[in-house]
Amino acid sequence: MSQHRVWVATTLWCIAGMAGAAEEYQFNIDVLDVKEQQSLDLSLFARANFILPGQYSLVVQVNRDSLTERPVQFIAPDDDPKGSLACISSALVSELGLKAQVLKTLAWWHGGACLDTTSIPGMQVRGDLGAATLHLSIPQESLEYTAANWDPPSRWEEGVNGVLLDYNLNAQTSDQLRNKGSSNQLSGNGTAGLNLGAWRLRADWQAQMQQASGQQTHRQFDWSRFYALRALPSLRANLAVGEDYLNSTLFGSFRFTGASLATNDSMLPPNLRGYAPEITGVARTNARVVVRQLGRVLYDTQVPPGPFRIQDLNDAVNGKLDVQVEEQDGSHQEFQVDTASIPYLTRPGTVRYRLAAGKPSEWDHSLEGPAFGSGEFSWGVSNGWSLYGGSLAAKDYGSVALGVGRDLLAFGALSVDVTQSRAQLPQGDSLMGKSYRASYSKRFEDYDSQVTFAGYRFSEEDFMSMNEFIDARRSGKPINRSKEMYTATVSKSFRDQNISLYLNYSHQNYWNSAPSDRYSLSLSRYFNLGNVKNVSLSLTAYRNQAYGGIDEGAYLSVSLPWGERGSVSYSTTASRNDSSHNLSYFERQDERNSYMLSAGTAKAGNTASGYLTHDGSQAQVVASASYQAGQYRSAGLSVQGGATLTPEGGALHRSSNMGGTRLLVDTQGVPGVPVRGSGVPSRTNRFGKAVITDVNSYYRNQASIDLDRLDDDVEATQSVAEFTLTEGAIGYRSFDVIAGHKAMVRVLLADQRHPPFGSTVRNSRGQETGILSEDGLVYLSGMQPGATMTLHWDGKDQCRFVLPEAPPVEDVESQFLCRSSTDVHP
Repeated sequence: MSQHRVWVATTLWCIAGMAGAAEEYQFNIDVLDVKEQQSLDLSLFARANFILPGQYSLVVQVNRDSLTERPVQFIAPDDDPKGSLACISSALVSELGLKAQVLKTLAWWHGGACLDTTSIPGMQVRGDLGAATLHLSIPQESLEYTAANWDPPSRWEEGVNGVLLDYNLNAQTSDQLRNKGSSNQLSGNGTAGLNLGAWRLRADWQAQMQQASGQQTHRQFDWSRFYALRALPSLRANLAVGEDYLNSTLFGSFRFTGASLATNDSMLPPNLRGYAPEITGVARTNARVVVRQLGRVLYDTQVPPGPFRIQDLNDAVNGKLDVQVEEQDGSHQEFQVDTASIPYLTRPGTVRYRLAAGKPSEWDHSLEGPAFGSGEFSWGVSNGWSLYGGSLAAKDYGSVALGVGRDLLAFGALSVDVTQSRAQLPQGDSLMGKSYRASYSKRFEDYDSQVTFAGYRFSEEDFMSMNEFIDARRSGKPINRSKEMYTATVSKSFRDQNISLYLNYSHQNYWNSAPSDRYSLSLSRYFNLGNVKNVSLSLTAYRNQAYGGIDEGAYLSVSLPWGERGSVSYSTTASRNDSSHNLSYFERQDERNSYMLSAGTAKAGNTASGYLTHDGSQAQVVASASYQAGQYRSAGLSVQGGATLTPEGGALHRSSNMGGTRLLVDTQGVPGVPVRGSGVPSRTNRFGKAVITDVNSYYRNQASIDLDRLDDDVEATQSVAEFTLTEGAIGYRSFDVIAGHKAMVRVLLADQRHPPFGSTVRNSRGQETGILSEDGLVYLSGMQPGATMTLHWDGKDQCRFVLPEAPPVEDVESQFLCRSSTDVHP
């Protein structure tokens, strides 16, 4: 907004503000330096915060949370014909997140169409046309639980109907210099989808084409999976129908065709997902409870006298917590709580479950094996104990599992379970066996280290999982039956030396095949070398042993900053059969583009390589090339993106999660507007549309216009929108954007008189583009060639004028006549 428009608007609103709480008043217009004081339109400012009856498009803000923009009707109540009140419709009430008991006590007016806000004690309503916002202040005790970046289910949006196609394409060509051969390969995968209301229909696909010298071209395309998914917020669960995978923590994973109903932790507030401890105590007076870890405040709240219970600590919190209760009488209570993280622990009073039924299926969509049904649960019995278990039953197969998890406080957390299986094989063998498992986790914050021993599992020879049973039916005999598996992970930080250490070891052996082992060690350090800051040193060593073969090697890298955006690194790689040395330069040119160039030596010959990444508005592109003297040269190209189309419009876009949640942004036909979610911005296409894909389901996301990158002839009167979408939804938000030339012009009426001071100029979309000062002067924005503009005062449109086809000439005042007839001329 120009300084002139700011001065006009500020002056008028300040005058209105002088009225204090007066219901109705008249202005002393002598305070205005205006030549024709009799030609003023100050009706809009005749009451403090008064809004003329009518319909306005406003963003609804509940306390500090913003809801979607929507039409809001202001109506004059029966007892005050000259006043106006916002009509809070039943549709809007359903999104406020009111508690069930509050909903039962609501009263209505205007024939039951509008909420009587006095039925919610303490509720206040205030409209602000300048900010295009309807402010609703509601006491927290009347609202459902909310948290930072999380909304209650009543505010979740299913999005708009639409179709989508996400893809990931990879092309590579290679020439073998020694063997005089060449090969070309094109592969891709992605998801096609259709959103209808709450349902998400999805089809996964993959394709491949290979061409080699002297060989026939091989082509293949498959629809790998068809399924439908919808959220059931009332159950905090997802319902899936079609082809799916049983990702069970108890019974393994296998592909099946059927249906499943499973709780979704993503629907819970972020600090209620997974397991975290409860903190209980007793306050003698009104008290403040502060929870700290290593001096950092994690939780700070006020509690009344009596027992208190803190249940919403983040599940990522591990280690020892310091709790302090500060009484109002000046006394203090202090104690410590130890916690650990483990997957099979569930919050007290909470039940997580997964139900599934169907038949095992193959890649070609054929059904194989008997129909089955399964169910599993995890129940938080108390603050330290969790009970979990379940069963899976099918013809000729059954298994049942039972386990218990325990928070051992200072000693970490532990869970143990046992699974009993029974299988009748086609050749007549009947097998029955058990499988035992233990998991342990503990963080030692005093030593900056964490030990996770997640998965010691021993299975008897006659134990079979459902997946092994399906393989045995197919082959006629059991194969690759697991015997013993364990994984140990240790991480350690040496803060004084800026060193981080990570060690992982996993072992798996079988009753009837060779074992496999994997070792991995990572060590990294940051340090300063003279005047060179933030030098990075990293070492990785590994050993993989499987299927009778051994793969082992080590990687060492040293990297130092170079310039403002680049870095130079040296790396060496050693393996059983080869070793290499590389010198690389990496530079991030901006948030969209980066590249790296490398050159090095190896036993087989000198090497050179490079790659370039570009995060475009319509796709993410990675191009690469490499060469080794006397051996090969190759080039590759990867493109990942998608297309989304809805009744509100559509766009090509980047794609981060195939078939996942996204937001369609509409800038009302203005192209090239930079919009962003949490990542790299995208620009709207020629139709003023863009799709943001870095969106989290069931999480309060934010989309915004990057005002720093707006073109000079574009203004955004609204630049931020918040939203919470269910899984796979296509959200929609429209931003109020004005595009066009800006200039100081003069507007006169047909009889050469000046329009009233304070009149507003609006474009064909009803957007306000200027406020008239004295003598009809107005700094007009959004001037489009040939556009028709409307002059508005006294609560209605009064006349129109048409802009010329050529933009106004700088330093030359343009003058327009505003006519009330339909035949208008500039």
